[in-house]
Amino acid sequence: MNRQDIGQVGLKAIDALGYQLDRLGITDKVNRHNLAAFVMAEQHHLEGEWDSLQTRLDRYRSRAEDLLDGLERDGAPVLRSVAGRINRFRRSDSQAD
Repeated sequence: MNRQDIGQVGLKAIDALGYQLDRLGITDKVNRHNLAAFVMAEQHHLEGEWDSLQTRLDRYRSRAEDLLDGLERDGAPVLRSVAGRINRFRRSDSQAD
């Protein structure tokens, strides 16, 4: 089964559930249209959360780079060697991007 077939089976199951609930007089709010609207709203919500996390991560990276640059420039000799080691990892990390 491909993704479209699985989606159709899921939609038919939702329609059947909505029909059974409606027949019992419980609700008429369970249908494929309401479910699709809910899924799309949640998708946009998750995309916004992901963007927020990426922005926060970029800000922390920038702060760490500024701190390391300051250590290299102004730090004690011991701290310079530590910053040098971290920079070695940072360079290999940015090459992987």
